[in-house]
Amino acid sequence: MGKSDFTGPLERVNEYLWRIPRSYKPEMRVDGLIYASDALVELLRGDQAPEQVANVATLPGIQVASLAMPDIHWGYGFTIGGVCATDPDEGGVISPGGVGYDINCGVRLIRSNLFYQDVKPFQQRLVDELFKAVPTGTGRKGKYRFEPNELRRLMGEGVPFLKDRGLATDADIEFTEAHGCLDGADPDLVSDRALERGASQCGTLGSGNHFLEVQIVDSIFDAHAAEVMGLEKDMVCVMIHSGSRGLGYQVCDDALRLLRGIPEKYGIELPDRQLACAPVNSPEGSHYLGAMRAAANYAWCNRQLLMWQAREVFARVFDDSWQSLQMGLVYDVAHNIAKFEEHSIEAARKRVWVHRKGATRAFPPGHPEIPDRYREIGQPVLIPGDMGRASWVLVGQPGSMEQTFGTTCHGAGRVMSRTKAVREAKGRRIDQELKQRGVIARAQSWKGLAEEQPDAYKDVNLVVDVVHSAGLSKKVARMRPIGVIKG
Repeated sequence: MGKSDFTGPLERVNEYLWRIPRSYKPEMRVDGLIYASDALVELLRGDQAPEQVANVATLPGIQVASLAMPDIHWGYGFTIGGVCATDPDEGGVISPGGVGYDINCGVRLIRSNLFYQDVKPFQQRLVDELFKAVPTGTGRKGKYRFEPNELRRLMGEGVPFLKDRGLATDADIEFTEAHGCLDGADPDLVSDRALERGASQCGTLGSGNHFLEVQIVDSIFDAHAAEVMGLEKDMVCVMIHSGSRGLGYQVCDDALRLLRGIPEKYGIELPDRQLACAPVNSPEGSHYLGAMRAAANYAWCNRQLLMWQAREVFARVFDDSWQSLQMGLVYDVAHNIAKFEEHSIEAARKRVWVHRKGATRAFPPGHPEIPDRYREIGQPVLIPGDMGRASWVLVGQPGSMEQTFGTTCHGAGRVMSRTKAVREAKGRRIDQELKQRGVIARAQSWKGLAEEQPDAYKDVNLVVDVVHSAGLSKKVARMRPIGVIKG
């Protein structure tokens, strides 16, 4: 995946943790820490992602360590799977590269009262109807269109704005991270170009690794936590993975243009210009944060409208209301975001900016930001895998607060570039290979499936084993796909 092999030091801390010592580069302010098993760390040595972990460790105001999850791979500035907390009171910075281009890309899981035997006779029709109803692919427009003033309200208010239009329920809001709205969003800081790109894309899936999957609960590992979430073996669920679409991409692009030359203005030296940043308390930092939060709210609305359309399809195919089918939202979690959170650092409570890029919040039992229903079990954590193997439901554990600023992994992590994946798929029918595994896949193109073939990803089971064993999050249930739509 990376440009060349990583030749720096990787010191073993324990069975699931590796260190890049601060001494590796004179500019590093803290160590780099990477969560990985022996099998996964071998993949790392052929990737430059660890170099990015070391580079992030040079950022002003960084706390404790530059962290990376076991699904780590090369990204823009920050590695995908990267976590970094900065303290604004110590000159801490905010970096768009620590959030990514797809602001608030994330995952939501919807349960139902249907079981595999109920759905199997309708499997092909269900996937076909979902593919027909849910817009997929680059640049695709959806059935929901928002005028500029409505779009600004949507970005300012998040999912509660959709409730006023009859497109969300109180329960949908309750079980969405941050209730589907980050305070401090400033839609007026979002450019006209971003507004134009987002006007007709809310409620569309997009392309790349985004998907909507029909899944079956394959195995239960924590019966009590599964029961609290309403999950049972062989139950049919829907998992949705998407983000802020063209609007979020434009917000990031605009921010990176705005930040050219800004690190030098504040005397910040960077090892990689892709780490462009600004002090959190600067005008430039505040500008990015206001626009980023607005794009994050747009992303939550996008996933809400994708879920609404999926509910409508299920109602049509099974000739019943989605309410009767009990298609309730289990949870929605972001994995490309920066949030201002309170954490214990060196025996003191601090408010810090936690960058999570390709990393998922995993707050433990008792945390006040967890919905009441889940407070005793911990925050639900949703980890999608590739479309041929499995996805996982976990819950946050105390170890996440002690080790990773309340964070765990976000997926399987690529091991093959898109170009290589297409090359490897030459002469093959990925859809037929998936069908042999019991998965019906629909996509806009052969290339879309080729890029996302299972072999392009690490085995998500290995990734989940690491975060479970390291005490960051705990296994609750494994899901297997039976139908997938992609761009």
